[in-house]
Amino acid sequence: MSVQGSLDQQWARVRGRLKDEVGETAYRSWLKPLTVGSLDGGQLRILVPTRFMRDWIRTHYADRIRALFSGENPGVQSVEIVVASAAKPDLTATPANDAPVAPPAAKPEPVTELVIEPSPALVVVEDRTDEMSAPLDPRFTFENFVVGKPNELAFAAARRVADAQAVPFNPLFLYGGVGLGKTHLMHAIAWAIRKKDPSRRVIYLSAEKFMYQFIRALRFKDTMAFKEQFRSVDVLMIDDVQFISGKDSTQEEFFHTFNALVDQNRQVIISADKSPSDLEGMEERLRSRLGWGLVADIHPTTYELRLGILGQKADRIGAKVPPKVLEFLAHKITSNVRELEGALNRIVAHAELVGRAITLESAQDVLHDLLRASNRRVTIEEIQKKVAEHFNIRLADMSSARRARAVARPRQVAMYLAKQLTQRSLPEIGRKFGDRDHTTVMHAVRKVDELCGTDPAFAEDVELLRRMLEG
Repeated sequence: MSVQGSLDQQWARVRGRLKDEVGETAYRSWLKPLTVGSLDGGQLRILVPTRFMRDWIRTHYADRIRALFSGENPGVQSVEIVVASAAKPDLTATPANDAPVAPPAAKPEPVTELVIEPSPALVVVEDRTDEMSAPLDPRFTFENFVVGKPNELAFAAARRVADAQAVPFNPLFLYGGVGLGKTHLMHAIAWAIRKKDPSRRVIYLSAEKFMYQFIRALRFKDTMAFKEQFRSVDVLMIDDVQFISGKDSTQEEFFHTFNALVDQNRQVIISADKSPSDLEGMEERLRSRLGWGLVADIHPTTYELRLGILGQKADRIGAKVPPKVLEFLAHKITSNVRELEGALNRIVAHAELVGRAITLESAQDVLHDLLRASNRRVTIEEIQKKVAEHFNIRLADMSSARRARAVARPRQVAMYLAKQLTQRSLPEIGRKFGDRDHTTVMHAVRKVDELCGTDPAFAEDVELLRRMLEG
């Protein structure tokens, strides 16, 4: 096989890992259009189609690409991000719609080439643990973690472990759904510990990799070295421990490693998608031990937390996103933080690449596939709830006799949206609003139409609500 053919295979594996790590949305927007160039003197060229994408990859993914490629090919010592007037065709992938690659040319032309040297922090992590530890993402720090009610306990516990001189609780067990911040907190702990005391030995890896290393040690009859490596660390961090469910021999070794570290007063930090007691396929004694220390759950995000995350993300990447667009995203993308940030990335990339301002309309167009799941029949009850939340009034006020403007105006907006977004008749709508007459609904619709024509801020509020409800 040629050298280039081998590089292409290695890149395919690296790209697969990146896709798993960042999710489908961010992968399609940023990483899918990349192609691998040449490897010369330890320097690997990664070809990108635009200057904007070069800058983005340089800031957000270059270190991770280098770390993953070094794992595949030790000859890769640094990464060079190059804008190519034509990256060579990749038969396994096509560029994302919002990041087209230019037609092929004979030779890539570098523009303001940038060399990313290996990060000293990452190298230290890998060298100190004999390459047992996975690299840490430099974006995942405590400073970049947005704290809200759903994650405040987990954040406080992680901070305490990172700052403590002695082990405060063992283990620290973090659990929650996909994309809510477990891995971010684990990386943040590792970075903080390393900054405070570089001499402490930290291993961070997934349960899957722990299992792989254990099986490899069995195959090569090297289990003693495996045990020594894991049991001589100061901090052991295992991500997604649910992956060893049902793997009896791996569970047995993990149980003994866990006990040995706790007995020596070494810190153990675990994450999973469920609490210890709910982990199926896990031995009872292991479930019991995992729950010994502090168990901290991360709840699904609230609207306020999602809005805070989007605001911080937009500031970090220097993107000027209208507040109404951030509010729209915070209302509509509720599944997890990863998807939320991916949605923002797509909107910003689209605006930069096509040279248009970010608006509610463009956001809805760019994210049509994500929002399609929300396309369903809207009910009057949903409209009332969303409008009450938006204008900060009680849901009961939608049906009350109160006539103060702070209550009456939102009620009129809800009636207007019920007329626009549902098939209900005017009398039916009136009944849902405290048995009001259909003429009251007609008046509300006319009043909202009139205000939308004279008050741009009010019109923007109504348009935002409409888009949030109809998806």
